[in-house]
Amino acid sequence: MSTLKRSFYVVTLVGFALLSIQCKNEKKADTNITPVEEMKNLVTITKEPFGTTTDSIPVDKFILKNEKGMEISIITYGGIITSWTAPDKNGEYKDIVLGFDSIHKYQMPGVPYFGALIGRFGNRIANAKFSLDGTEYKLAANDGKNHLHGGVKGFDKVVWTASEVLTDSTASLVLTYLSKDMEEGYPGNLETKVTYTLNNDNNLDVVYEATTDKKTVINLTQHSYFNLSGDFSKPILDHEISINADGFLPVDATLIPTGEIKDVTNTPFDFRQAKALGKDIEVKDEQLKRGLGYDHCWVLNNQNQGIRLAASAYNVETGRLLEVFSDEPAIQLYTGNFLDGTLPSKQGGTYAHRTGFCLETQHYPDSPNQKDFPSVVLNPGEKYMTTTSFKFSVK
Repeated sequence: MSTLKRSFYVVTLVGFALLSIQCKNEKKADTNITPVEEMKNLVTITKEPFGTTTDSIPVDKFILKNEKGMEISIITYGGIITSWTAPDKNGEYKDIVLGFDSIHKYQMPGVPYFGALIGRFGNRIANAKFSLDGTEYKLAANDGKNHLHGGVKGFDKVVWTASEVLTDSTASLVLTYLSKDMEEGYPGNLETKVTYTLNNDNNLDVVYEATTDKKTVINLTQHSYFNLSGDFSKPILDHEISINADGFLPVDATLIPTGEIKDVTNTPFDFRQAKALGKDIEVKDEQLKRGLGYDHCWVLNNQNQGIRLAASAYNVETGRLLEVFSDEPAIQLYTGNFLDGTLPSKQGGTYAHRTGFCLETQHYPDSPNQKDFPSVVLNPGEKYMTTTSFKFSVK
């Protein structure tokens, strides 16, 4: 072989070798890029301080965010959802829940239950007492002569312990709290866990779990005030609400159920077909007068079917649609009747009359005192577990 041919052969071999090495390196680079691209699709949880309570307990805020852009901020004080963004028909995300921007404001006297976890017992218990197996338990009378939402320091005013769970498509905040025996008058050491899970379909699942070492009663719920317009200066009377219920619970003058389940037909309480909240809210009706608007419990249909559609809310202007799914037997609709313009809004100004509404899935109010209502008793060795899902979309 001539010197020229040998040189050409060597150069060619070196060239192929270098090309092979380059291709291998490019393939390695490709495999390194792929996980980074996939990471962009993952939901996230971030944590930051949210101040300190009046009794010097630090409070953290966790921000759950999905790949579409929904963000939900939850603080360890009360398990409160402080903000929650949802898209409108133009794809613009805005905060759609009432709340505050500091722990100090949440601890002001007379503040409602904005965004909070409610327990041990959501809603009212008549005369602030109930009996179990012949033993009477006295509770705080914090709503006139009645007991409301767990008492003076219910689950909405305690600091929960938080942990995070992430998957490739969900972000979960797990909150736990031990309610000690006779706390707020309730028997039993109650181990409570609430898990908030955000997924990439703009759904928030809320799973409530509890066990006790002594026979007790329990009725947990979530108390977010929604305004789907994203403008907290606007009333919510134009929101179209539907509730999957043929009956509701009439109340006495102190908002305790009378024990009757009343057919909603031909009453202002018929939301089986969606209608604006303002359509009938000013109708001359004794029940509306007692609640100063809607502040009542609806008996949901298909109670033996597990998780099913309980209610929905739609804002025509923005196109935001909220659907609430639950395995609970009832839902409380509250139309912000006691908001009076004295509380500061996150957006400036104040929260005026009926600028937020609540859809609280739960058992019936005053169930511990009404034997014909579904039981709220939890025994040792049993597990309390219930799920509610909030699904956002546009139409």
